[in-house]
Amino acid sequence: MDKPGSNLSDTLHRLAHGYKCCLRAEVSERELGLPITHIRALKGIYRNPESTAFSIARRMQRDKAQITRVLKELLNDGLIEKRPNPTDGRSQLLFPTEKGRAVMQQLLAAEREAAARMTRGLTQKELQLFTELSARMVANLNADPECNSN
Repeated sequence: MDKPGSNLSDTLHRLAHGYKCCLRAEVSERELGLPITHIRALKGIYRNPESTAFSIARRMQRDKAQITRVLKELLNDGLIEKRPNPTDGRSQLLFPTEKGRAVMQQLLAAEREAAARMTRGLTQKELQLFTELSARMVANLNADPECNSN
C-alpha cells in the first residue's frame, strides 16, 4: 500500500516534469535556444523593473554566482542590459533590451501554448480551484522554516 502523500508527490513530480518538457518543446520549436534557468531569469527581469542580480538570485532561490553566470550570458546574447541603480551605487539594475523583449514575447507565447496543452479539457472552475489550492500549498511551504531556507 502507498504511503500517505506518495500519490500526491508522484503526481506533482509528473506534472512539473510534463510541463517542463512541453515548455522546452515549445521553446525549441521557436528556436530560441535558451535553457530554463535563462528563461526564468529573463522573465524576472522583464516583469520587475527593479531587478538586480541579487533580487533575481533570491527570487529563483539560486546562489548569486550561478545567476551571475546566467546574466553574463544574457548580456552577451544582447537580451538584457545593465544600468546604474540610482538608489544603491553598489548594484546595477537589469532591463531587457529590444531583442530581449522580442524573445520574451516568444517565451510568453510558448508558455501559453504549454499551459493550453496541459489544461485541455478542464473547466474554468477546475482551473480556478487548482490555482487556489496550489497557492495555498505554496503558502504552507513558504511559512514552514524547514522548507523555506532562502
